[in-house]
Amino acid sequence: MTEQNTRLGILLMIATTFVFALQDGISRHLAAEYNTLMVVMIRYWFFAAFVVVLAARSPGGLAATARTGQPLLQIFRGLLLACEICVMVLAFVLLGLVESHAVFASYPLIIAALSGPVLGEKVGWRRWGAIGIGFLGVLIILQPGAGVFAAAAVVPLISATLFACYGLATRYAARKDSAATSFFWTGTVGAAAMTAVGLWSWQPMAAADWGWMALLCVFGALGHWLLIKCYAVAEASAVQPFAYLQLVFAASMGILVFGEALRPNVALGAAIVTAAGIFTLLRSRKPAPPPEDPAKPAS
Repeated sequence: MTEQNTRLGILLMIATTFVFALQDGISRHLAAEYNTLMVVMIRYWFFAAFVVVLAARSPGGLAATARTGQPLLQIFRGLLLACEICVMVLAFVLLGLVESHAVFASYPLIIAALSGPVLGEKVGWRRWGAIGIGFLGVLIILQPGAGVFAAAAVVPLISATLFACYGLATRYAARKDSAATSFFWTGTVGAAAMTAVGLWSWQPMAAADWGWMALLCVFGALGHWLLIKCYAVAEASAVQPFAYLQLVFAASMGILVFGEALRPNVALGAAIVTAAGIFTLLRSRKPAPPPEDPAKPAS
């Protein structure tokens, strides 16, 4: 049984979103110049090498780290994440960081809503209320029918769904496998899958962009390690509202680095979803009320 530590899980989720935002900015830059599949493939090569080195240095070595009683689940996780990354990087090119993440912000809602029936986690009515408020904030960002919800917006919506499924599968896998095992399978399965499709899209890369690629690889490995650790120590429904912060971080990078526009509805929606996450944090810190004594007469 995985020990629960909600506060640590929340801190890990905030760190994860910041690292992912940095990674997304670099991905946007590289994918605008090179084929998306090639960019993701090279990132996965470094990712796989990193996890193999870690596994080899761990107690029991590579064989012990790779050992799992649920290989199909681990392969499924790895394929889900590889597909999600490709789809989301494509969205960055089509929509930019601000609008892509505005749509992608729906994925924590999907995870929180499914954490009960899929993982058996308890989601109280107050937390459901915060999730609902966060969803209203997403609707404000999207403004259905007002420009953002165009055909291209389907791309980050697909990415959000894939990532929600990956998050749930990661949490489920953590019940039997260690974070190191899940990390190993994430990197190796993704690298194998992306190599099978990415080699056909190879393009020569400028020397300066290899430096950006190296940073992308570092942030990719770090971000997914933090995410696996996050799900290993906390309930998905408790930490997911804080994944909305990736919208804030990525939007800031889109505006400051890439000159993207921040429309008023995006700012308002981001404030609402962030407030919903803070409220959920406050609720998670409050201990549950003691059960009533059935022998005590009602007052």
